[in-house]
Amino acid sequence: MKYLVKVIWSTIMVMTIVFSVNAAMDDQSIRDRLQPVGKVCVEGDDCGSAVAAAPSGPREPSDIYSSTCAACHSSGALNAPKFGDAAAWNDRASKGVDTLIANAISGINLMPAKGTCASCSDDDLAATVKYMLENSK
Repeated sequence: MKYLVKVIWSTIMVMTIVFSVNAAMDDQSIRDRLQPVGKVCVEGDDCGSAVAAAPSGPREPSDIYSSTCAACHSSGALNAPKFGDAAAWNDRASKGVDTLIANAISGINLMPAKGTCASCSDDDLAATVKYMLENSK
């Protein structure tokens, strides 16, 4: 009896797999799987309703700090100077504010370029660096 149940159960499993594979092999399923992941819109082509994102203008340094800088600078992750740590910031500020701003824009050590704020302008980053310095005295 146990043998018969095993044979029936195995047959049901094999049939389920066969029907599943066959269902996924119809022409439309294959066509859907072969479609490209995305499409490229070339300037001058009619691309439907695609609209380029407009720059939002300057943002507040405190907002930029909160949304992108705080991840590392609030905890000291990856050896980033902590926000409010006067000793760590004074050491860096001794090299000059322009050097700090240049490092924020191009990246330094483990900090990536623009500190992960790809949408920030150089002026936004300069204002944010100054904000961080002013609040770390």
